[in-house]
Amino acid sequence: MKHEISAEWLTIDKVGEILREHAELSLSADARNRIETCRNYLDNKMETQKEPIYGITTGFGSLCNISIDETQLSELQRNLVMSHSCSIGERVPRTIVKLMLLTKIQSLSYGNSGVQLATVERLVEMFNNDILPLVYQQGSLGASGDLAPLANLSLPLLGLGEVEFCGKVVSSVDMLKEMGWEPITLQCKEGLALLNGTQFMSSYGVWCVIEARKLSRWADKIGALSLDAFDGRIEPFMPQIQTIRPHKGQILTGQAIMGYLEGSEIIKRHKQHVQDPYAFRCIPQVHGASKDTISYVASVIETEINSVTDNPTVFPDEDLVISAGNFHGEPIAQPMDFMAVALSELANISERRTFKLIAGVRDLPSFLVANPGVNSGFMIPQYAAASIVSQNKGLCWPASCDSIPSSQGQEDHVSMGSNAATKLYRVVDNTRRVLAIELFNAAQALEFRRPLRTSPQLEEMVAEYRKEVPFIENDTVMYPYINASERFLAEQPV
Repeated sequence: MKHEISAEWLTIDKVGEILREHAELSLSADARNRIETCRNYLDNKMETQKEPIYGITTGFGSLCNISIDETQLSELQRNLVMSHSCSIGERVPRTIVKLMLLTKIQSLSYGNSGVQLATVERLVEMFNNDILPLVYQQGSLGASGDLAPLANLSLPLLGLGEVEFCGKVVSSVDMLKEMGWEPITLQCKEGLALLNGTQFMSSYGVWCVIEARKLSRWADKIGALSLDAFDGRIEPFMPQIQTIRPHKGQILTGQAIMGYLEGSEIIKRHKQHVQDPYAFRCIPQVHGASKDTISYVASVIETEINSVTDNPTVFPDEDLVISAGNFHGEPIAQPMDFMAVALSELANISERRTFKLIAGVRDLPSFLVANPGVNSGFMIPQYAAASIVSQNKGLCWPASCDSIPSSQGQEDHVSMGSNAATKLYRVVDNTRRVLAIELFNAAQALEFRRPLRTSPQLEEMVAEYRKEVPFIENDTVMYPYINASERFLAEQPV
Protein backbone atom coordinates (compact mmCIF):
# COMPACT_ATOMS: atom_id res chain seq x y z
CA MET A 1 0.00 0.00 0.00
CA LYS A 2 1.14 3.53 -0.78
CA HIS A 3 0.02 6.75 0.92
CA GLU A 4 0.71 10.22 -0.37
CA ILE A 5 1.23 12.96 2.21
CA SER A 6 -0.83 15.97 1.19
CA ALA A 7 -3.09 18.70 2.52
CA GLU A 8 -5.99 16.24 2.35
CA TRP A 9 -7.55 15.55 5.76
CA LEU A 10 -5.81 12.61 7.46
CA THR A 11 -8.35 10.55 9.37
CA ILE A 12 -7.60 8.29 12.30
CA ASP A 13 -9.07 5.42 10.30
CA LYS A 14 -6.58 6.14 7.52
CA VAL A 15 -3.72 6.22 10.05
CA GLY A 16 -4.84 2.82 11.31
CA GLU A 17 -4.84 1.51 7.75
CA ILE A 18 -1.34 2.92 7.12
CA LEU A 19 -0.05 1.04 10.16
CA ARG A 20 -1.87 -2.23 9.43
CA GLU A 21 -0.88 -2.32 5.76
CA HIS A 22 2.71 -1.15 6.36
CA ALA A 23 2.10 1.63 3.86
CA GLU A 24 4.92 3.38 2.05
CA LEU A 25 4.79 7.17 2.30
CA SER A 26 5.56 9.74 -0.37
CA LEU A 27 5.19 13.51 -0.55
CA SER A 28 2.62 14.86 -2.99
CA ALA A 29 3.72 17.47 -5.52
CA ASP A 30 1.65 20.03 -3.61
CA ALA A 31 3.33 19.16 -0.30
CA ARG A 32 6.78 19.41 -1.86
CA ASN A 33 5.89 22.78 -3.35
CA ARG A 34 4.54 24.08 -0.03
CA ILE A 35 7.70 23.01 1.82
CA GLU A 36 10.05 24.53 -0.76
CA THR A 37 8.05 27.76 -1.08
CA CYS A 38 8.16 28.29 2.68
CA ARG A 39 11.89 27.52 2.89
CA ASN A 40 12.71 29.87 0.00
CA TYR A 41 10.63 32.61 1.60
CA LEU A 42 12.46 32.18 4.89
CA ASP A 43 15.88 32.25 3.20
CA ASN A 44 14.96 35.47 1.40
CA LYS A 45 13.53 36.92 4.60
CA MET A 46 16.80 36.32 6.40
CA GLU A 47 18.65 38.47 3.87
CA THR A 48 16.40 41.50 4.40
CA GLN A 49 15.07 41.13 7.97
CA LYS A 50 16.63 43.54 10.46
CA GLU A 51 14.46 42.83 13.48
CA PRO A 52 15.17 39.61 15.46
CA ILE A 53 12.92 36.62 14.76
CA TYR A 54 12.34 34.31 17.72
CA GLY A 55 14.11 30.98 17.43
CA ILE A 56 15.54 31.84 14.03
CA THR A 57 17.94 34.64 14.85
CA THR A 58 17.55 34.45 18.65
CA GLY A 59 17.99 31.94 21.44
CA PHE A 60 15.10 29.88 22.80
CA GLY A 61 12.70 30.13 25.72
CA SER A 62 13.91 32.71 28.21
CA LEU A 63 17.00 33.24 25.99
CA CYS A 64 14.75 34.81 23.34
CA ASN A 65 16.42 38.23 23.75
CA ILE A 66 19.87 36.98 22.77
CA SER A 67 20.58 37.55 19.08
CA ILE A 68 22.63 34.97 17.19
CA ASP A 69 25.26 35.77 14.58
CA GLU A 70 24.40 34.67 11.04
CA THR A 71 27.40 32.32 10.93
CA GLN A 72 26.11 30.42 13.96
CA LEU A 73 22.48 29.84 12.91
CA SER A 74 23.04 26.24 11.78
CA GLU A 75 25.04 25.49 14.92
CA LEU A 76 22.22 27.00 16.99
CA GLN A 77 19.71 24.52 15.55
CA ARG A 78 22.03 21.52 15.96
CA ASN A 79 22.79 22.50 19.54
CA LEU A 80 19.07 22.85 20.20
CA VAL A 81 18.39 19.26 19.16
CA MET A 82 21.33 17.91 21.19
CA SER A 83 20.65 19.88 24.36
CA HIS A 84 16.94 19.07 24.33
CA SER A 85 17.36 15.30 23.84
CA CYS A 86 16.46 14.56 27.46
CA SER A 87 13.68 12.01 27.15
CA ILE A 88 14.26 9.25 29.72
CA GLY A 89 12.54 6.28 31.33
CA GLU A 90 10.88 3.43 29.47
CA ARG A 91 11.20 3.25 25.69
CA VAL A 92 8.27 4.53 23.69
CA PRO A 93 6.64 1.53 21.94
CA ARG A 94 7.62 0.99 18.29
CA THR A 95 4.12 1.70 16.97
CA ILE A 96 4.01 5.06 18.76
CA VAL A 97 7.43 6.05 17.39
CA LYS A 98 6.23 5.16 13.89
CA LEU A 99 3.18 7.35 14.49
CA MET A 100 5.44 10.18 15.68
CA LEU A 101 7.32 10.06 12.38
CA LEU A 102 4.06 10.03 10.41
CA THR A 103 2.43 12.89 12.31
CA LYS A 104 5.61 15.00 12.24
CA ILE A 105 5.86 14.53 8.44
CA GLN A 106 2.20 15.49 8.09
CA SER A 107 2.60 18.65 10.17
CA LEU A 108 5.76 19.78 8.34
CA SER A 109 4.18 19.14 4.93
CA TYR A 110 1.77 22.10 5.15
CA GLY A 111 4.53 24.58 4.40
CA ASN A 112 4.32 26.74 7.53
CA SER A 113 7.39 25.41 9.33
CA GLY A 114 10.32 26.57 7.19
CA VAL A 115 12.11 23.22 6.96
CA GLN A 116 14.20 21.97 4.05
CA LEU A 117 12.60 19.49 1.70
CA ALA A 118 15.58 17.20 2.35
CA THR A 119 14.73 17.05 6.07
CA VAL A 120 11.15 15.94 5.45
CA GLU A 121 12.27 13.48 2.78
CA ARG A 122 14.68 11.89 5.28
CA LEU A 123 11.85 11.46 7.78
CA VAL A 124 9.80 9.79 5.03
CA GLU A 125 12.69 7.45 4.23
CA MET A 126 13.08 6.55 7.90
CA PHE A 127 9.36 5.73 8.11
CA ASN A 128 9.43 3.61 4.95
CA ASN A 129 12.50 1.68 6.07
CA ASP A 130 11.27 1.07 9.64
CA ILE A 131 14.17 3.07 11.04
CA LEU A 132 12.77 3.98 14.43
CA PRO A 133 14.66 6.36 16.73
CA LEU A 134 14.94 5.39 20.37
CA VAL A 135 12.60 7.72 22.24
CA TYR A 136 11.71 7.54 25.92
CA GLN A 137 8.45 8.22 27.72
CA GLN A 138 9.39 10.89 30.26
CA GLY A 139 10.64 14.42 29.80
CA SER A 140 7.95 16.45 28.07
CA LEU A 141 5.80 19.08 29.76
CA GLY A 142 3.43 19.10 26.79
CA ALA A 143 3.66 22.84 26.29
CA SER A 144 6.58 24.12 24.18
CA GLY A 145 5.88 21.12 22.07
CA ASP A 146 7.07 17.69 23.15
CA LEU A 147 10.61 19.03 23.23
CA ALA A 148 12.55 16.17 24.84
CA PRO A 149 11.00 13.17 23.04
CA LEU A 150 10.92 15.00 19.69
CA ALA A 151 14.60 15.86 20.14
CA ASN A 152 15.37 12.17 20.58
CA LEU A 153 13.24 11.46 17.51
CA SER A 154 15.30 14.00 15.53
CA LEU A 155 18.81 12.99 16.63
CA PRO A 156 19.28 10.37 13.86
CA LEU A 157 18.82 13.08 11.22
CA LEU A 158 22.09 14.51 12.50
CA GLY A 159 23.85 11.16 12.85
CA LEU A 160 23.34 11.19 16.61
CA GLY A 161 21.51 8.93 19.03
CA GLU A 162 20.32 5.39 18.39
CA VAL A 163 17.71 3.69 16.24
CA GLU A 164 16.01 0.33 16.01
CA PHE A 165 17.02 -0.93 12.57
CA CYS A 166 16.63 -4.42 11.09
CA GLY A 167 15.46 -5.76 14.44
CA LYS A 168 18.31 -4.47 16.57
CA VAL A 169 19.45 -1.26 18.25
CA VAL A 170 22.34 0.44 16.45
CA SER A 171 23.96 3.84 16.53
CA SER A 172 22.63 6.38 14.05
CA VAL A 173 26.16 6.64 12.62
CA ASP A 174 26.06 2.95 11.70
CA MET A 175 22.54 3.28 10.31
CA LEU A 176 23.54 6.20 8.06
CA LYS A 177 26.54 4.24 6.83
CA GLU A 178 24.39 1.19 6.10
CA MET A 179 21.83 3.28 4.20
CA GLY A 180 24.44 5.35 2.37
CA TRP A 181 23.02 8.59 3.78
CA GLU A 182 24.76 11.78 4.89
CA PRO A 183 23.65 13.56 8.08
CA ILE A 184 21.27 16.48 7.56
CA THR A 185 22.81 19.93 8.07
CA LEU A 186 20.04 21.90 9.74
CA GLN A 187 19.26 25.39 8.46
CA CYS A 188 17.83 28.22 10.53
CA LYS A 189 14.48 27.39 12.18
CA GLU A 190 14.69 23.65 11.43
CA GLY A 191 15.66 22.39 14.86
CA LEU A 192 12.82 24.36 16.36
CA ALA A 193 10.38 23.04 13.74
CA LEU A 194 11.37 19.47 14.57
CA LEU A 195 11.18 19.89 18.35
CA ASN A 196 8.16 22.15 18.68
CA GLY A 197 4.97 20.23 18.10
CA THR A 198 2.59 17.84 19.82
CA GLN A 199 3.51 14.67 17.93
CA PHE A 200 4.48 12.69 21.04
CA MET A 201 1.15 13.42 22.74
CA SER A 202 -0.99 13.16 19.63
CA SER A 203 0.62 9.89 18.48
CA TYR A 204 -0.26 8.29 21.79
CA GLY A 205 -3.70 9.82 21.38
CA VAL A 206 -4.18 8.33 17.90
CA TRP A 207 -3.16 4.85 19.04
CA CYS A 208 -5.40 5.07 22.11
CA VAL A 209 -8.41 6.16 20.03
CA ILE A 210 -7.90 3.25 17.62
CA GLU A 211 -7.70 0.82 20.53
CA ALA A 212 -10.51 2.47 22.49
CA ARG A 213 -12.93 2.08 19.59
CA LYS A 214 -12.12 -1.62 19.45
CA LEU A 215 -12.38 -2.05 23.22
CA SER A 216 -15.75 -0.31 23.20
CA ARG A 217 -17.04 -2.86 20.68
CA TRP A 218 -15.55 -5.73 22.70
CA ALA A 219 -17.17 -4.38 25.87
CA ASP A 220 -20.58 -4.60 24.20
CA LYS A 221 -19.99 -8.09 22.82
CA ILE A 222 -18.54 -9.50 26.03
CA GLY A 223 -21.22 -7.70 28.05
CA ALA A 224 -23.89 -9.38 25.92
CA LEU A 225 -22.31 -12.79 26.56
CA SER A 226 -22.16 -12.10 30.29
CA LEU A 227 -25.79 -10.97 30.29
CA ASP A 228 -26.89 -14.23 28.69
CA ALA A 229 -24.65 -16.36 30.88
CA PHE A 230 -26.14 -14.56 33.91
CA ASP A 231 -29.64 -15.26 32.57
CA GLY A 232 -30.31 -11.52 32.29
CA ARG A 233 -33.24 -9.67 30.80
CA ILE A 234 -33.34 -8.02 27.38
CA GLU A 235 -35.86 -5.25 28.15
CA PRO A 236 -33.31 -2.58 29.24
CA PHE A 237 -31.81 -2.73 25.76
CA MET A 238 -35.03 -2.26 23.82
CA PRO A 239 -35.22 0.81 21.54
CA GLN A 240 -38.16 2.28 23.47
CA ILE A 241 -35.87 2.89 26.45
CA GLN A 242 -33.12 4.53 24.40
CA THR A 243 -35.55 6.67 22.38
CA ILE A 244 -36.76 8.57 25.44
CA ARG A 245 -33.16 9.33 26.51
CA PRO A 246 -31.56 9.67 23.10
CA HIS A 247 -27.85 9.98 23.81
CA LYS A 248 -26.15 8.65 20.70
CA GLY A 249 -23.84 6.26 22.55
CA GLN A 250 -26.72 4.85 24.57
CA ILE A 251 -28.76 4.23 21.42
CA LEU A 252 -25.83 2.53 19.69
CA THR A 253 -25.13 0.35 22.73
CA GLY A 254 -28.73 -0.79 23.01
CA GLN A 255 -28.75 -1.67 19.32
CA ALA A 256 -25.45 -3.55 19.64
CA ILE A 257 -26.59 -5.71 22.59
CA MET A 258 -29.92 -6.49 20.90
CA GLY A 259 -28.04 -7.48 17.78
CA TYR A 260 -25.54 -9.69 19.58
CA LEU A 261 -28.34 -11.55 21.39
CA GLU A 262 -30.64 -12.04 18.43
CA GLY A 263 -31.55 -15.73 18.21
CA SER A 264 -30.41 -16.62 21.73
CA GLU A 265 -32.40 -19.42 23.38
CA ILE A 266 -31.31 -18.23 26.81
CA ILE A 267 -32.47 -14.63 26.48
CA LYS A 268 -35.91 -15.74 25.24
CA ARG A 269 -36.74 -18.05 28.09
CA HIS A 270 -38.98 -17.01 30.98
CA LYS A 271 -37.17 -15.16 33.75
CA GLN A 272 -37.84 -15.67 37.46
CA HIS A 273 -36.27 -12.36 38.42
CA VAL A 274 -37.87 -8.96 37.77
CA GLN A 275 -34.68 -6.99 37.10
CA ASP A 276 -30.91 -7.29 36.89
CA PRO A 277 -28.10 -5.54 38.81
CA TYR A 278 -26.89 -2.25 37.36
CA ALA A 279 -23.73 -3.81 35.86
CA PHE A 280 -26.07 -5.56 33.42
CA ARG A 281 -29.16 -3.37 33.35
CA CYS A 282 -27.25 -0.11 32.82
CA ILE A 283 -24.89 -1.26 30.07
CA PRO A 284 -26.49 1.14 27.54
CA GLN A 285 -26.02 4.11 29.83
CA VAL A 286 -22.44 3.33 30.92
CA HIS A 287 -21.03 1.90 27.70
CA GLY A 288 -22.92 4.60 25.81
CA ALA A 289 -21.35 7.41 27.80
CA SER A 290 -17.92 5.96 27.08
CA LYS A 291 -18.77 5.75 23.36
CA ASP A 292 -19.71 9.42 23.30
CA THR A 293 -16.48 10.38 25.05
CA ILE A 294 -14.35 8.30 22.69
CA SER A 295 -16.10 9.92 19.73
CA TYR A 296 -15.44 13.41 21.07
CA VAL A 297 -11.79 12.69 21.84
CA ALA A 298 -11.30 11.15 18.39
CA SER A 299 -12.53 14.37 16.76
CA VAL A 300 -10.06 16.45 18.80
CA ILE A 301 -7.09 14.16 18.14
CA GLU A 302 -7.93 14.04 14.43
CA THR A 303 -7.92 17.83 14.28
CA GLU A 304 -4.55 17.86 16.03
CA ILE A 305 -2.81 15.56 13.56
CA ASN A 306 -4.03 17.80 10.73
CA SER A 307 -2.54 20.90 12.34
CA VAL A 308 0.69 22.91 12.31
CA THR A 309 1.96 22.91 15.88
CA ASP A 310 5.50 24.31 15.80
CA ASN A 311 6.64 27.86 16.53
CA PRO A 312 7.26 30.40 15.13
CA THR A 313 4.87 29.82 12.24
CA VAL A 314 5.69 31.02 8.75
CA PHE A 315 3.09 32.45 6.35
CA PRO A 316 4.85 33.14 3.02
CA ASP A 317 1.78 34.51 1.21
CA GLU A 318 1.14 37.08 3.95
CA ASP A 319 4.85 37.83 4.54
CA LEU A 320 4.44 36.96 8.23
CA VAL A 321 6.50 35.04 10.76
CA ILE A 322 4.42 34.81 13.93
CA SER A 323 5.59 33.61 17.33
CA ALA A 324 2.56 32.14 19.11
CA GLY A 325 1.51 29.03 21.01
CA ASN A 326 0.20 26.27 18.74
CA PHE A 327 2.63 23.89 20.43
CA HIS A 328 0.66 24.04 23.68
CA GLY A 329 -0.89 20.64 24.42
CA GLU A 330 -3.94 21.78 26.37
CA PRO A 331 -6.46 21.11 23.54
CA ILE A 332 -5.60 17.40 23.60
CA ALA A 333 -4.41 17.02 27.21
CA GLN A 334 -7.86 17.55 28.69
CA PRO A 335 -9.60 15.18 26.23
CA MET A 336 -7.02 12.44 26.83
CA ASP A 337 -7.65 12.73 30.57
CA PHE A 338 -11.37 12.48 29.78
CA MET A 339 -10.92 9.35 27.68
CA ALA A 340 -8.96 7.68 30.48
CA VAL A 341 -12.09 8.08 32.62
CA ALA A 342 -14.30 6.68 29.86
CA LEU A 343 -12.16 3.57 29.39
CA SER A 344 -11.73 3.11 33.12
CA GLU A 345 -15.51 2.96 33.41
CA LEU A 346 -15.69 0.21 30.78
CA ALA A 347 -13.27 -1.75 32.95
CA ASN A 348 -15.09 -0.82 36.16
CA ILE A 349 -18.49 -2.13 35.06
CA SER A 350 -16.85 -5.16 33.44
CA GLU A 351 -15.29 -6.20 36.73
CA ARG A 352 -18.69 -5.88 38.40
CA ARG A 353 -20.21 -8.29 35.87
CA THR A 354 -17.38 -10.73 36.55
CA PHE A 355 -18.10 -10.41 40.27
CA LYS A 356 -21.75 -11.33 39.69
CA LEU A 357 -20.90 -14.30 37.46
CA ILE A 358 -18.90 -15.97 40.27
CA ALA A 359 -21.35 -15.06 43.06
CA GLY A 360 -23.18 -18.41 43.07
CA VAL A 361 -26.57 -17.01 42.07
CA ARG A 362 -29.07 -17.80 39.29
CA ASP A 363 -28.11 -21.47 39.15
CA LEU A 364 -24.44 -20.76 38.48
CA PRO A 365 -21.99 -22.52 40.85
CA SER A 366 -19.93 -20.41 43.23
CA PHE A 367 -16.73 -19.28 41.53
CA LEU A 368 -17.86 -21.18 38.43
CA VAL A 369 -16.29 -24.34 39.84
CA ALA A 370 -17.01 -27.37 37.63
CA ASN A 371 -15.92 -29.87 40.28
CA PRO A 372 -16.50 -28.37 43.76
CA GLY A 373 -14.51 -29.42 46.78
CA VAL A 374 -10.77 -29.19 46.33
CA ASN A 375 -11.12 -26.65 43.49
CA SER A 376 -11.21 -22.87 43.96
CA GLY A 377 -12.33 -22.21 40.39
CA PHE A 378 -12.57 -18.63 39.23
CA MET A 379 -12.13 -16.95 42.60
CA ILE A 380 -8.86 -15.14 41.89
CA PRO A 381 -9.30 -13.83 38.32
CA GLN A 382 -11.84 -11.44 39.83
CA TYR A 383 -9.21 -10.33 42.35
CA ALA A 384 -6.88 -9.57 39.45
CA ALA A 385 -9.58 -7.57 37.66
CA ALA A 386 -10.34 -5.64 40.86
CA SER A 387 -6.66 -4.81 41.28
CA ILE A 388 -6.39 -3.49 37.73
CA VAL A 389 -9.59 -1.47 38.08
CA SER A 390 -8.21 0.10 41.24
CA GLN A 391 -4.99 1.02 39.44
CA ASN A 392 -7.03 2.62 36.67
CA LYS A 393 -8.77 4.83 39.20
CA GLY A 394 -5.39 6.23 40.24
CA LEU A 395 -4.37 6.73 36.62
CA CYS A 396 -7.55 8.72 36.01
CA TRP A 397 -6.34 11.62 38.13
CA PRO A 398 -6.10 14.34 35.46
CA ALA A 399 -2.59 15.32 34.43
CA SER A 400 -3.93 18.40 32.64
CA CYS A 401 -4.90 20.13 35.89
CA ASP A 402 -1.22 20.38 36.84
CA SER A 403 1.35 22.94 35.70
CA ILE A 404 4.96 23.57 36.71
CA PRO A 405 6.63 26.71 35.28
CA SER A 406 9.84 26.22 33.30
CA SER A 407 12.50 28.15 31.35
CA GLN A 408 12.96 30.72 34.12
CA GLY A 409 9.24 31.48 34.07
CA GLN A 410 8.98 32.30 30.35
CA GLU A 411 7.03 29.07 29.89
CA ASP A 412 4.86 29.66 32.91
CA HIS A 413 1.88 27.40 32.14
CA VAL A 414 2.23 23.90 30.73
CA SER A 415 -0.32 21.22 29.82
CA MET A 416 1.35 18.05 31.11
CA GLY A 417 -0.31 16.46 28.08
CA SER A 418 2.55 13.99 27.69
CA ASN A 419 1.74 12.56 31.11
CA ALA A 420 -1.95 12.44 30.16
CA ALA A 421 -0.95 10.52 27.03
CA THR A 422 1.25 7.91 28.70
CA LYS A 423 -1.30 7.40 31.50
CA LEU A 424 -4.03 6.90 28.93
CA TYR A 425 -1.90 4.28 27.17
CA ARG A 426 -1.71 2.30 30.42
CA VAL A 427 -5.46 2.62 30.98
CA VAL A 428 -6.07 1.22 27.49
CA ASP A 429 -3.93 -1.83 28.23
CA ASN A 430 -5.53 -2.27 31.65
CA THR A 431 -9.04 -2.09 30.22
CA ARG A 432 -8.23 -4.79 27.68
CA ARG A 433 -7.01 -7.04 30.51
CA VAL A 434 -10.16 -6.54 32.58
CA LEU A 435 -12.39 -7.29 29.59
CA ALA A 436 -10.27 -10.38 28.89
CA ILE A 437 -10.95 -11.60 32.43
CA GLU A 438 -14.67 -11.00 31.96
CA LEU A 439 -14.61 -13.03 28.73
CA PHE A 440 -12.75 -15.83 30.56
CA ASN A 441 -15.53 -15.92 33.17
CA ALA A 442 -18.47 -15.42 30.81
CA ALA A 443 -17.38 -18.26 28.51
CA GLN A 444 -17.00 -20.52 31.57
CA ALA A 445 -20.43 -19.52 32.90
CA LEU A 446 -22.11 -20.15 29.55
CA GLU A 447 -21.24 -23.85 29.76
CA PHE A 448 -23.41 -24.20 32.85
CA ARG A 449 -26.45 -23.14 30.75
CA ARG A 450 -26.08 -26.07 28.36
CA PRO A 451 -27.83 -27.52 26.46
CA LEU A 452 -29.34 -24.05 25.92
CA ARG A 453 -27.45 -21.93 23.42
CA THR A 454 -26.78 -18.24 23.21
CA SER A 455 -27.09 -16.41 19.88
CA PRO A 456 -25.35 -17.68 16.71
CA GLN A 457 -23.04 -14.62 16.77
CA LEU A 458 -21.91 -15.24 20.32
CA GLU A 459 -21.65 -19.00 19.86
CA GLU A 460 -19.31 -18.36 16.94
CA MET A 461 -17.18 -16.04 19.07
CA VAL A 462 -17.03 -18.58 21.91
CA ALA A 463 -16.07 -21.34 19.48
CA GLU A 464 -13.13 -19.24 18.27
CA TYR A 465 -12.21 -18.41 21.84
CA ARG A 466 -12.25 -22.09 22.81
CA LYS A 467 -9.43 -22.69 20.30
CA GLU A 468 -7.26 -20.65 22.67
CA VAL A 469 -8.86 -21.09 26.10
CA PRO A 470 -10.59 -24.31 27.26
CA PHE A 471 -13.42 -24.84 29.71
CA ILE A 472 -11.76 -25.23 33.12
CA GLU A 473 -12.74 -28.57 34.70
CA ASN A 474 -10.24 -28.56 37.58
CA ASP A 475 -7.93 -25.98 39.10
CA THR A 476 -4.99 -25.17 36.89
CA VAL A 477 -2.43 -22.40 36.40
CA MET A 478 -4.67 -19.53 35.33
CA TYR A 479 -2.47 -16.68 34.14
CA PRO A 480 -1.64 -18.24 30.75
CA TYR A 481 -5.36 -18.35 29.97
CA ILE A 482 -5.84 -14.74 31.05
CA ASN A 483 -2.93 -13.77 28.79
CA ALA A 484 -4.44 -15.84 25.96
CA SER A 485 -7.75 -14.04 26.49
CA GLU A 486 -6.02 -10.69 26.23
CA ARG A 487 -4.27 -11.73 23.01
CA PHE A 488 -7.64 -12.88 21.67
CA LEU A 489 -9.09 -9.40 22.18
CA ALA A 490 -6.01 -7.74 20.68
CA GLU A 491 -5.84 -9.92 17.59
CA GLN A 492 -9.42 -10.91 16.74
CA PRO A 493 -11.67 -8.57 14.73
CA VAL A 494 -14.83 -7.42 16.46
